[in-house]
Amino acid sequence: MAGQRESGAEQHLQASTLAEKIDALFRVVRRPDHDPYSHEEVARACREASGESFSATYLWQLRTGRRDNPTKRHLEALAGFFHVPVAYFFDDDQGTAIARELELLGALRDARVRSVALRAVNLSPEGVSTISDIIDVLARREQGTAGHGTQS
Repeated sequence: MAGQRESGAEQHLQASTLAEKIDALFRVVRRPDHDPYSHEEVARACREASGESFSATYLWQLRTGRRDNPTKRHLEALAGFFHVPVAYFFDDDQGTAIARELELLGALRDARVRSVALRAVNLSPEGVSTISDIIDVLARREQGTAGHGTQS
């Protein structure tokens, strides 16, 4: 049953560390030209927002798990930069919900996915359900053939 399945974001966040959460923000939230933000860009903005020292190296350490005890002001600055509530870092339920939104945001960066989603907006609830069922069937089929090589 679809309601009982967990999304990748939910599975990922159940055991998610601070480093994984920060890394997810870097992977999904992009500059207007779709390039990822650099550690230096984010650190500079966080310094300006928090008024505290915040280096690119320190941010890299947080992102890779080498440091894992930032101040509340540092997390507030990161949340502000990436436009997520600071609860993303503290509240598992909110973190899971935000991760789902980030997962969707990341998927919508693909023009083909965005095109399908925009066309589905005009469908009836029954039409959307049918499209969802088709996607589930295709996903199962592709998972079944993954690792078995391509066949013509």
